Amino acid sequence: MTRVALVTGASRGLGATLAGLLAGQGWSLLLTARGAEALQTRAEALEALGAPVLALPGDVNDPDHRRALVSAAERRGGLGLLVNNASDLGPSPLPRLVDYPLEAFRSVLRTNLESPMALVQEAYPQLRRNRGWVVNVTSDAAVGGYPGWGGYGASKAALDLVGKTLAHELREEGITVVNVDPGDLRTAMHQAAFPGEDISDRPLPEVTVPFFAWLLNQPGDQVTGHRFRAQADIWGRGP
Repeated sequence: MTRVALVTGASRGLGATLAGLLAGQGWSLLLTARGAEALQTRAEALEALGAPVLALPGDVNDPDHRRALVSAAERRGGLGLLVNNASDLGPSPLPRLVDYPLEAFRSVLRTNLESPMALVQEAYPQLRRNRGWVVNVTSDAAVGGYPGWGGYGASKAALDLVGKTLAHELREEGITVVNVDPGDLRTAMHQAAFPGEDISDRPLPEVTVPFFAWLLNQPGDQVTGHRFRAQADIWGRGP
């Protein structure tokens, strides 16, 4: 596997944590997020540890930005790993579906579903050449039907299906595609889902590091098409 990884939503939370794990494993990193200052701070921290990092702030919903990311990866040898982590929670407080603003719903779908698929399409020649991996970050909201989480959950349920379908379609070309539910985490996005509430009982994103370290050392043909829960008691192949 070519050791060039692109992580979206990498300035904080789970994305920043995964970038740290990959840096420690010797990956050359491309990091992107909308917040330029926070992204640069994270990149500099990883560079101080000796990791090769390129921070490219921008919005994954912007086709020009997606092309710039994939072009930067090509200059480094092409992608070996795409982590689709950037996500849009939607309105906060979380509305019921009967009250959900449709424009906001379209925005959630664009970020959580359309943009990850568009990045795969853009990076497909590199992933095929390098027998690369795609890791889609999903959520238990995709299967839970939790009140208030319908917009976000619908986008992640659709992402699950896109990932599983891509895995079947691309298996023979050596591309691995997996969906990962990291579980409830103490992040800014999760706090936005519960405004004014104490979420200190949720674990920090670092709790997922052992799982991701395990996952990325598995044979791709043994895990492609599966959905994993990073905080499960036993890691195994999901449906």
